[in-house]
Amino acid sequence: MSGVEIRELECFLVLAEELHFGRAGERLYVSQSRVSQLLAALEQRIGARLVERTSRRVRLTPLGERFHAELSPAHAELAGVVERARESARGVEGRIRIGFQGTADARLMAAITAFQKRHPGCVAEIAEVPFADPFGAVRHGEVDAAIVLLPVAEPDLVLGPLFSRQQQTVAVSVRHPFASRTSLTPADLVDTPLISASPPAPAYWREAQAPSPVPAPAVRTLQEGLTLVAADRAAMLLCRPTAEYHGRQDVVFVPVDGLPDSVLGMVWHRDGETERVRAFARALTEAGAETEAADDAEAPAAA
Repeated sequence: MSGVEIRELECFLVLAEELHFGRAGERLYVSQSRVSQLLAALEQRIGARLVERTSRRVRLTPLGERFHAELSPAHAELAGVVERARESARGVEGRIRIGFQGTADARLMAAITAFQKRHPGCVAEIAEVPFADPFGAVRHGEVDAAIVLLPVAEPDLVLGPLFSRQQQTVAVSVRHPFASRTSLTPADLVDTPLISASPPAPAYWREAQAPSPVPAPAVRTLQEGLTLVAADRAAMLLCRPTAEYHGRQDVVFVPVDGLPDSVLGMVWHRDGETERVRAFARALTEAGAETEAADDAEAPAAA
């Protein structure tokens, strides 16, 4: 890096995308001749040509292609480091958009309240994440982070704090044979059609929400699923708070003993980790710990 100017590297990256000196100059707000000067200076430092330029076209040399492939992610990472440092220097301000699946339960609302008190200069906004697209809003930049059902195995996403471990229930029509049961076991569900999410939810995630080999409808939203349940078309697994929130007279929610608990987790994009996201993750972790402590304190009395 001795003697290399950031402006020269940025010029090369833009030129590699545009393959046109005039358009590269427009993007960089400099003249075409200045683009040529910056490229020439970089090539002199490296000791070889990076770009071939003729009267008809501009293209990268083989060395230029390799240099671009290695430089581009390194430059993006460097820009991210600078931006994160700027955010840390400014503190937590602006706004943070949090998506949620199912129900914005007490722990999430407690985290939002604690976050707002601690960071009054940052407004927390919440938006519902579609049941059938748990990760899309984060990937598309519609939210800064999302509270989603596990599992999460997305290489481009970071899984942060986990919380809200809840027993699973199965939603069935009031006419279903399970409606009169006080509880069920996983064996009871083996031959039961369970409503799943439709794509773009990944296959592993859909299977976790509907662990039954029996064919059943796939839906985009929870309301679609509950409507099919009410029509006695199939059953649907839901965590207890979501079941309680979406309670309706034509649907019964029966606890299932022996299934792994439903667990929520906070996720964000690897390229979108900001001081605001980290601060909210801390607030969520603390809110979860406080709620669990309160639950533990009430347990003996409940017993």
